[in-house]
Amino acid sequence: MAIRSVDPSTGEVLRVFEPHSDAEVEGRLARAALAFSCWRLSPPAKRAALLATIADLLEAEVDALARLVTLEMGRPIRAARDEIRKCAFGCRWYAEHGPRLVADEPIPTGPAETWVRYEPLGPVLAIMPWNFPFWQVFRFAAPALAAGNVALLKHASNVPQCALAIEDLLLRAGVPEGVFQTLLVGADRVPRLLDDPRVVAATLTGSTGAGAQVAAAAGARLKKTVLELGGSDPFVVLPSADLGHAVETAVRARTVNGGQSCIAAKRFIVTAAIAPQFETRFVAAMQALRVGDPRDERTDVGPLATPRILDELHAQVERSVAAGARLRCGGHRLEGAGNFYAPTVLTDVPPDAPVLREEVFGPVAAVVRVADLDEAIRVANDTPFGLGASVWTTDRAERDRLIAGIDAGMVFVNSMVASDPRLPFGGVKQSGWGRELGVWGLREFVNVKTVSVAGHAKPDVE
Repeated sequence: MAIRSVDPSTGEVLRVFEPHSDAEVEGRLARAALAFSCWRLSPPAKRAALLATIADLLEAEVDALARLVTLEMGRPIRAARDEIRKCAFGCRWYAEHGPRLVADEPIPTGPAETWVRYEPLGPVLAIMPWNFPFWQVFRFAAPALAAGNVALLKHASNVPQCALAIEDLLLRAGVPEGVFQTLLVGADRVPRLLDDPRVVAATLTGSTGAGAQVAAAAGARLKKTVLELGGSDPFVVLPSADLGHAVETAVRARTVNGGQSCIAAKRFIVTAAIAPQFETRFVAAMQALRVGDPRDERTDVGPLATPRILDELHAQVERSVAAGARLRCGGHRLEGAGNFYAPTVLTDVPPDAPVLREEVFGPVAAVVRVADLDEAIRVANDTPFGLGASVWTTDRAERDRLIAGIDAGMVFVNSMVASDPRLPFGGVKQSGWGRELGVWGLREFVNVKTVSVAGHAKPDVE
């Protein structure tokens, strides 16, 4: 089946690509294995220098690359530029710190000389989503390449131009052929790729269902996986919070990338004492957002990526209203071409409503009132997901209880959840396992080798 690039703001088919044939996939797997045999031996400083060059190219071409993101998946142009700059920042961080993170680590143990050595694993399959088509790739690729691995990218089928642009950019930066390659294949090809002995590990960002399938296939072959899956992140607001700042951030946290983000705040848990004020201001701010052409610098919210996502989102809203939720604004598609949905707020949401029980990928917020801190923590944890949480309080004791009590891979106090190249990123429960970014992301795909030498000096290691 052909791979189509479609403008989600108009429905126009931009380009059509034929998937890579079995012969082409085989050639790319062979090149990856061959490239790894050399790349793994390259000095870490050389790999770091190439990452710095990649960062230079990203910054030099930010406008063109951002336009491609906007054209292919509908991200507003200002946010698309920020995404490209963030990729450059990630590459620079690993360029600066990568050599240190893979250097031998002495561990004193007694008479023997002992140290830990960090060695790359080999070709890693990266199964990446469309919602941040550059950043999702670079937050895997930068640490993986810094560690000496090589990458095979199976990107989402609706962003093939972004996938090919990334490969082209790395080649132009001087990354050797075969070190980073795009595979234009459908999801049905993934099990065969995981079955190939040349693919030694896999990372996936996507739905919980997709993660379970990849984990099962890789686990059957004893291959390492990192899974960054869905989220239904709580945004908890307590009476001591700066309400104005909390509301302003709540709007950004819910509508980042049109709400199409695993770490976007989705469940707004507000204590009853301040809930009326929060809801009134939140609804007004959501209604004031400008929805429209993502190429327009004034646009706040662009289209959803596909008609299917639009249909699923609207069905979740309708089922939640039928379950008893109160519709305060939005709740409908926008007329005309493109996959546009009005920013939506639901209050008085019952516990079994789809907008609380399922991941919601779009500009739809569910507000829940709670009596106190204890109930806020209980409701925050009442989800199969555990990715991130944003909590709002100026009370130190409340802050400490929220940090300790919420089941999530990340807790941000008085700010929205965000990824940062310097910090570990990932979740618990059905939000996946493993970590991306920081030293933790780099060392997910290395062999942590113990070395013990009795009666001999440790050799010089470059």
